[in-house]
Amino acid sequence: MATILVVDDELGIRALLSEILSDEGHTIELAQNAQQARASRERSRPDLVLLDIWMPDVDGITLLKEWGSTGQLTMPVIMMSGHGTIDTAVEATKFGAMAFLEKPITLQKLLRAVEQALVKTTPRPAPPAAPVIGTVIGNSYPRPESLPPIAPGTMPVQTAGLAPVTPLPHQGLASEQVFELDRPLREARDAFEKSYFEFHLAKENGSMTRVAEKTGLERTHLYRKLKQLGVDLSRNKRGSGI
Repeated sequence: MATILVVDDELGIRALLSEILSDEGHTIELAQNAQQARASRERSRPDLVLLDIWMPDVDGITLLKEWGSTGQLTMPVIMMSGHGTIDTAVEATKFGAMAFLEKPITLQKLLRAVEQALVKTTPRPAPPAAPVIGTVIGNSYPRPESLPPIAPGTMPVQTAGLAPVTPLPHQGLASEQVFELDRPLREARDAFEKSYFEFHLAKENGSMTRVAEKTGLERTHLYRKLKQLGVDLSRNKRGSGI
């Protein structure tokens, strides 16, 4: 995951972008003007900057030019504006911006632009070494049909001629569950929906963005729905504690 600096003078925009990108596992730095952006860039060395064009002190294009002329444009920059034109977008890319997003920014366009910017600047890892293939000599393994039956939900501890096998821990929630139907419709429906969303949250490591896309709900509607159903969101957050 990457460190992303969001520069925008609107509190609502900063909060929304921070929530979405944090939900994707990124570390977010926030700045509301050019002065804070300069300080944050020096302190955190971000992997990507989302930079608003229209700001009260120094506009985004001017800050972009400044970084470019002083050799500080070492990270990709995505420009944002609610009043942008084609000429503005062309000017931004001419001075080093990688992309231009017009406000209001849709979720899909934001994630696609961020992903493309990070992929272009991330070096590809070296290919893994080829596995060494050896030959097993002197062992006589039983035919599959001669193996003893395995009880459902268990794994064999040891098979003749094979090393012991350790059972794997349970991963997430079961994709098939049993629901009690002899109850009022609303209660049965709420129980199903709660299990449904808990399953997808566990499957997507708590990413509200991917769960929203998977279930076809807007993020705001999804949040309200989970709160209504009493779904515990804290336990589905990523291991990083975001």
